[in-house]
Amino acid sequence: MPLIIPKELPAYGELSRENVFVMHQQRAQTQQIRPLRILILNLMPTKIVTETQLARLLANSPLQVQLTFLQTKTHDTTHTPQEHMKAFYKTFDAVRNERFDGMIITGAPIEDLDYEDVDYWNELCEIMDYSRENVYSTIHLCWGALAGLYYHFGVRKVHLPEKMFGVFEHRVVRPSNPLVRGFDEIFYAPHSRWAGLNRADIDAAPELRMLAESDVAGPMLLSTESGRQIFVIGHPEYDKYTLDAEYRRDVKAGKKIHVPVNYYPDDDPNKDPIFRWRAHAHLLYTNWLNYYVYQNTPYDLDDLEAVVDPPRT
Repeated sequence: MPLIIPKELPAYGELSRENVFVMHQQRAQTQQIRPLRILILNLMPTKIVTETQLARLLANSPLQVQLTFLQTKTHDTTHTPQEHMKAFYKTFDAVRNERFDGMIITGAPIEDLDYEDVDYWNELCEIMDYSRENVYSTIHLCWGALAGLYYHFGVRKVHLPEKMFGVFEHRVVRPSNPLVRGFDEIFYAPHSRWAGLNRADIDAAPELRMLAESDVAGPMLLSTESGRQIFVIGHPEYDKYTLDAEYRRDVKAGKKIHVPVNYYPDDDPNKDPIFRWRAHAHLLYTNWLNYYVYQNTPYDLDDLEAVVDPPRT
């Protein structure tokens, strides 16, 4: 089944050219199927790029998935045309009385700020609190994961001496969890961040389960036992050339930045990067949609119950 997005959304044309099955909303309404409703709070500055990346992964499923894009009211984007935001994005006030099968809270390049200094922090806390009762399962990405771990479980971020930048090897540490079903024991994922987590702080949070980690990049994939809250410390949604674009942007701006690790052959930015994380990125989101959204969400979303995760015993 297809991904349901507005035909005018830039991602629609891009995914159609890639032969990804997308369906516009008017056609979807003629089918007697309740699509999975996924809410995406897009905090990334390059919103159109992130929309397409996430839509591509969510379309790789036999399920019908309908996306709703959310923006913060307390922060104006400067990298995306206002016409695009007005056409395709809603604010929290417009959806606070609705319920969703799943939600994605993206990252944002603001790891250097204390959470309370982020201009939309209070609004984000309200949205995360809302998700506990009105969304069945929420994926938090990169900075969104750090923020979610801090808000929900008091796990503090750790500032890094240099940017965690590149494609790193990870190992599955809880292979029985449905979220990593079908994963190889070792897999790759990209990172681009100035903050991370202390493993001891995670172990001290009894509600959390570590699913995958890296000897170099640290904790990467965490979840509560129920899967109602999932935390991805990285960017598996990134395209082949996303790290390349970030690297060249920083070099052009004169910033101190190293070549992304394990990305270009021979660490030579003049060579075409190796796209080695795509399969596991698709598998992660397919598993999420199947095992933690479709299989568990009530048909009538009014029957959703609030998140209650018992501590680990």
